[in-house]
Amino acid sequence: MRPSPTRRTVLTATAAGAAALTATGTAEAAPASADRPPATAQRPTRELRALLREIDAARIEATVRRLVSFGTRHTLSVQDDPDRGIGAARDWLLAELSSYAAASGGRMTVELQSYVQEPAPRIPTPTKITNVVATLRGSVTPERVYVVSGHYDSRVTDVMDATSDAPGADDDASGVAVVLELARVMAKRRPASTIVFAAVAGEEQGLFGSAYLAQQLKAAGTDVQGMFTNDIVGSATADDGTRDPYTIRLFTEGVPSSETPEQAALRRSVGGENDSATRQLARFVRDVADNDATGMRVRVIYRRDRYLRGGDHIPFLERGYPAARFTEPAEDFAHQHQNVRVDDTGKQYGDLPEFCDFPFTARVAKVNAAALWTLAQAPGTPKNPRIITSNLTNSTSLTWARGPEPDLAGYEVVWRETTSPEWTHVLPVGDATTHEVDLSKDNVFFGVRAVNRSGLRSPVAFPSPQP
Repeated sequence: MRPSPTRRTVLTATAAGAAALTATGTAEAAPASADRPPATAQRPTRELRALLREIDAARIEATVRRLVSFGTRHTLSVQDDPDRGIGAARDWLLAELSSYAAASGGRMTVELQSYVQEPAPRIPTPTKITNVVATLRGSVTPERVYVVSGHYDSRVTDVMDATSDAPGADDDASGVAVVLELARVMAKRRPASTIVFAAVAGEEQGLFGSAYLAQQLKAAGTDVQGMFTNDIVGSATADDGTRDPYTIRLFTEGVPSSETPEQAALRRSVGGENDSATRQLARFVRDVADNDATGMRVRVIYRRDRYLRGGDHIPFLERGYPAARFTEPAEDFAHQHQNVRVDDTGKQYGDLPEFCDFPFTARVAKVNAAALWTLAQAPGTPKNPRIITSNLTNSTSLTWARGPEPDLAGYEVVWRETTSPEWTHVLPVGDATTHEVDLSKDNVFFGVRAVNRSGLRSPVAFPSPQP
């Protein structure tokens, strides 16, 4: 086990500039740079690079165009027409995912997850809502689950118009295409943990399909350690014509949607508004997917969703699961939630495939793949991390529960200044469940992450006080 740095060496390095750990575990000054990867960054493995090379922009385009071909996929549209409406889209998605499952050696199963939604705002009569769900069972720790989704319903200007053409190419055939391409590529592989690929319905009418999926997982006691929704990931062009084809936004809440009054009181006492499980998940995405293997910059937004808006990750957040939303860098509102038309100036409106950028969406799929595959292959997020507070001292003692993974190699303690958005220090502490650092918990934030024998790291777990 490498020794902890002393309080003096860390404070000296912090005063000199951004601090980094050398191989000996001592701290030294390092040049500060906005472009420098976080100290927790993980380089893509050979296995991951091979997986990413299989992601195909042409297949993503074909999926988007096929979904558009159903005319409308409005949640209230016809469900028994083989060629038009949400029922036709549902049946095609089931067949497509089932074809991927056939190549999985029995590891992937596909199901229609249906229920009847009683009347509600935007649902005037009892309506059958169906998610199409593929589950790739993990081979080592199948009880640990990660979810990726897109919504296959669509809409036009009037959210209750279930008959007009609603192509929904960007919103959200693009997100569904990401999910299908991930399922296709991963079905042939053997993840250690379970990955769920979901095309959900009812998003435009009130997040109904996602809420049902999240509730089913919660009722089953499923250990969902991360969820991503891809919603509006089809274009890199803004409404003014500017392009940003190598950035994807990731929306992540700070204060948890599921926080209880007791948890809120504790958070106010110790800090941690920027250290929810979802913020740690976002840092993990930056660590593993913001690099040359994906060709993308992950722009983390410290907000649950876009201003006053929402998406399919929110039902997961409300049930206490870490969840985040991928969305293109700048939306063009002429090509979402619009009737297909040309105005008097010749401007085309409508969410049509010609306004999508399929190589961009393929890179978004690579970001998702890098995050999901690394999550599934790495150890799980450490459970029950605590800071011991029984003694008043200027050092910090941490403890955590050892994980169940058979290839677990040990743990790392991480920390950062309270003003820093990223973890700046990493200290290997071996296969232990406790460690003392000669730094005051008053001045920095601490975390713990697990490491396996292949060198893959888990997301960071943020500790709570233990009297």
